[in-house]
Amino acid sequence: RPGEWLADVLGRDPLAVPRLRRNDAVLAAVAGAFAVGLAAFAKDGRQPDPIGWLLLTGAVLPLAWRRTHTFPAMLAGMACVAPYHAMDNAHVAPMPATLILLYTVASLSRPRTTAVVGVGIVGVAVGVMFAVGMHQGIEALRTSGWIVAVLFLGSEMRVHRRYIASVIARAEHAERTREQEAARRVAEERIRIARDLHDLLAHSITVIGVQTSVASHVLTVDPDRLDRAALARALEDIADTCRTARGELRTTLTVLRTDPPGDTVGPPGAGGPGRGGPLPDLAALPGLAAASGAALTLCPGDDRLPPAVAAAAYRIVQESLTNAVRHGGTGVRVDVAVERRDDALHVVVTDEGDGAPHDPAAPAAPPGFGIAGMRERARSVRGTLSAEPRPGGGFRVAAVLPLQPTETPE
Repeated sequence: RPGEWLADVLGRDPLAVPRLRRNDAVLAAVAGAFAVGLAAFAKDGRQPDPIGWLLLTGAVLPLAWRRTHTFPAMLAGMACVAPYHAMDNAHVAPMPATLILLYTVASLSRPRTTAVVGVGIVGVAVGVMFAVGMHQGIEALRTSGWIVAVLFLGSEMRVHRRYIASVIARAEHAERTREQEAARRVAEERIRIARDLHDLLAHSITVIGVQTSVASHVLTVDPDRLDRAALARALEDIADTCRTARGELRTTLTVLRTDPPGDTVGPPGAGGPGRGGPLPDLAALPGLAAASGAALTLCPGDDRLPPAVAAAAYRIVQESLTNAVRHGGTGVRVDVAVERRDDALHVVVTDEGDGAPHDPAAPAAPPGFGIAGMRERARSVRGTLSAEPRPGGGFRVAAVLPLQPTETPE
């Protein structure tokens, strides 16, 4: 659109535009044609003679180098303009080229340099014209306002471009900061999953050890009265535990394979990414919901849930309750439903908050990355998660966590 195009042209660096030399050469050609037309029809001086035409050409030609060699171009132009006016040629003819050169100097130079150039140009021009005649001197003094106005315009454009550049730099810095913060939060969530996985494997290995001891006891205590059924049960339990642990490990390693080296997220036991302790499951949800004042509907079914799925459900509910209380206040109504349906665990957390901080006097907090962490948690067990505002107000988080075996045949 024209408005956006104009804003882009006015805001970009004049030295960074494409085809800079070609554009300036075209501008010099256009300004030269315009100067010839003004010189041919102007009535404020005599028609230029061959020397006058040569000086006029010399005043316009430096425009082709106005941005690549700004000060040499200006000096070359002024060196031709001064004798051109002193010879009382058509005075209006070189004015467009002169004003363009002065604008370029002002838009690319410091204010002090611009002021020195302006005083020098106005002084020389007025002095030369007074040397020609009193009337011409007074006319030059009257029209010197155009020179001052062009210098002010160039200075203002320089300030405007610097402001636009600073705004763009701040926006890019803010975007990089948000991306780095998001990456850090996701890394923390992955490390927390890794800790949970460690707890799961430690538990599975302990169970395998106990079951192996039972099998060994059955074999060695009384070989003559070998209880084959008990031995078979112990071995079958060992096999089941190995399959479960292997499946949980495979699903979680898909998310953890890009973990950064080292573990510097936080101290163990501190709660959050760096906490230790047993792997959470649905048995801890009633206490979690009660602490947040949420209404809980829990229907996990009769069969044992995979530990990673139960832990993922717990963490999703935990983060959702934290967000609900943070944005809606401690009195906000929150409903939590965890149900087992169609070989999947469905987790739905809804609240009736308005999505704003509950303390009006508190400053606005920066956007968090809890939703990204919840999606990582759901993805770790091959599930899906959606989080969106509700049409009537509030927020809704819904996750579907598959319960089928996560280990695939080789």
